[in-house]
Amino acid sequence: MNTSLAHEKILDLDGFLERRRALPPGYRLVFTNGCFDLLHPGHVDLLTRARALGDGLILGLNSDDSVRRLKGPERPVVSERERAFVLAGLACVDFVVLFGEDTPLRLITAVRPQILVKGGDWPVERIVGREVVQADGGSVRSLPLLPGYSTTALIERIRSGR
Repeated sequence: MNTSLAHEKILDLDGFLERRRALPPGYRLVFTNGCFDLLHPGHVDLLTRARALGDGLILGLNSDDSVRRLKGPERPVVSERERAFVLAGLACVDFVVLFGEDTPLRLITAVRPQILVKGGDWPVERIVGREVVQADGGSVRSLPLLPGYSTTALIERIRSGR
């Protein structure tokens, strides 16, 4: 079993900021975040559409402790290292940075993306980091979700044996 699960796209904040300095002028960075506990078609669809809005997509990934606080003691099903590795393997994801807080505000403030994206279950006015991105002249988008997919529903389906 590979216990390292290292990938060049998985960075800490300092590592990302160093890479960001090397990006060309005018590079449009898109940011989204989430738990991404059990990757499903709705996740891939959202990430692909988010990436299409700019030149690169940084995904802020909730740490295991953060997921437990947000989703309950039985979550995450998949560890942060495994989730980060799977997400880094997607062509539409350019950078993965873990964060341990309940919201990505500190990460967004440090990253300063031009475009901030969340799924359609988040109205724009409730998206964390909106003020930071808009103050810099960036845009905030709430993209419609692919109907019929959610991690919670997937977990329930597995538990019920369907």
